[in-house]
Amino acid sequence: MVEITGTALSLAIGGASSGKSRWAEAQAEATGLPRLYIATAEAHDAEMEAKIAAHKASRGDGWTTVEAPHDLASALAHAPSGHVVVIDCLTLWLTNRMLAEADLAAETDALLAALAACPGPVIAVTNEVGQGIVPEHRLGRRFRTAQGALNQAVAAQADRVALVVAGLPLWLKGAP
Repeated sequence: MVEITGTALSLAIGGASSGKSRWAEAQAEATGLPRLYIATAEAHDAEMEAKIAAHKASRGDGWTTVEAPHDLASALAHAPSGHVVVIDCLTLWLTNRMLAEADLAAETDALLAALAACPGPVIAVTNEVGQGIVPEHRLGRRFRTAQGALNQAVAAQADRVALVVAGLPLWLKGAP
């Protein structure tokens, strides 16, 4: 485990079902701090409802959950001092904001400012979407470009970045 202290920003990036959420949660638990989980998923169908329920159950006790599918910067601004925050995940947040036709540049700027101002350590989870094929549809290509830009901006600001594959971190920045 890497010791996460102060107001450090860590980014866990990986493919779908790579173990990045569980890895981020374990990192947060290892701090010994009270834990805040900011969830960005929205359940639009039974499958997603089940996935969200399974995520909640796997975390167990000791977590406070805040649902922020759209206003992530505000949720971070209200994070209590002395807590470690896990954001799961930036990919779903970006999807929600794109579908709402939000100003992504302004939203990203607000998010980066909120991450910098957060009074405790933050571990953000995101998907790496640039290693697959070029999406066939315009919206898919636009999303891939926006996700890549968001990931690069958060990674540049982060103290630590881990590519998580099969539940294991490969340190890209701030290696232990």
